[in-house]
Amino acid sequence: MWWRSASFIMDRQQKEKEKEKEKEGAGTKGESSISNRNPKISAYYETRAAHHGVVTSDWLAQAQAAIGADPEPEPQSPLTPDPDKPFSVINEFNSWRKQPHLAEAVAAIRALAAVIRSSQATTMMQLEIELKKASDALKSWDTTSISLTAGCDLFMRYVTRTSALEYEDFNSAKSRLIERAEKFGEISYKARKVIAMLSQDFIFDGSTILVHGFSRVVLEVLKLAAQNKKLFRVFCTEGRPDRTGLRLSNELAKLDVPVKLLIDSAVAYTMDEVDMVFVGADGVVESGGIINMMGTYQIALVAHSMNKPVYVAAESYKFARLYPLDQKDLAPALRPIDFGVPIPSKVEVERSARDYTPPQYLTLLFTDLGVLTPSVVSDELIQLYL
Repeated sequence: MWWRSASFIMDRQQKEKEKEKEKEGAGTKGESSISNRNPKISAYYETRAAHHGVVTSDWLAQAQAAIGADPEPEPQSPLTPDPDKPFSVINEFNSWRKQPHLAEAVAAIRALAAVIRSSQATTMMQLEIELKKASDALKSWDTTSISLTAGCDLFMRYVTRTSALEYEDFNSAKSRLIERAEKFGEISYKARKVIAMLSQDFIFDGSTILVHGFSRVVLEVLKLAAQNKKLFRVFCTEGRPDRTGLRLSNELAKLDVPVKLLIDSAVAYTMDEVDMVFVGADGVVESGGIINMMGTYQIALVAHSMNKPVYVAAESYKFARLYPLDQKDLAPALRPIDFGVPIPSKVEVERSARDYTPPQYLTLLFTDLGVLTPSVVSDELIQLYL
């Protein structure tokens, strides 16, 4: 099974790139770099900075280049501006949120871009204050949403910290901000496609993949694999109490992907049949761990104990400046739970909706910034917020 490991796949990809360079006449320079490589260091770790999208101050340009040309039309704002009514960032956000395939954080990014376009400010200071108030309003709309908060923070960081502040002409500066805001929204919208492309080499014919809950980006990964005619099957946990796994199994069945639905407590029972685990994330934290739907932690523990790789698919706007120390160090995110039978008032019910999975139980993170190990997530966050 060594040939299915993450490090082997990365090394193989690097060797293929080196062969292509040699065929193209890379010359002695390419040969020299190969001969000078430290044999004790995996090619993946040695070349990550060059080949796997390390974040720099020009992150937007790098991500745009990684995405490439996409013929799919960009979604348009569903809210028709009314000149007789004052602009509301919450109304704009809610109108974007109604689009079924748009993530909540991306809807917030689109709404913040609309704030800049509709602003009546006459100075950069006024515009920044207005944008900060709109961002705070969106974050307070759902204080438990990690991706919403992280998306708003990253938007503020990349849109307002630009050379546009040095323009003498305010209109030119505002146009520059609008341009960056729209590009940020476009990249965030296309993040799933980038992640799906990066993950395809890790899904091999005959593999069995365990998924937990309903993740749009994991669905995109599996959908692209099915379109690429890969032969695999998926085990979906039920995902109690809201049965999100049942929803994902229905979507996969539409794609003619073989699916088996598991009750949540059957994960350890079936893990010996599983080749890899693929999960999404509500948030990626500074430690390299993830916050995700309740049950992710115990799945990762079982997979780790049986030497099964655990892959995380997460958009970069979910990278959050958080460092939870344990399960109780998370902001409460509660949900209603119906057991189907009356519960005595004296019985306490655990209603937490998510848990924290430490980085040592994760193998790789597939993001629109590249394929990352959990240990380098903190480096990416530092670059994002520099």
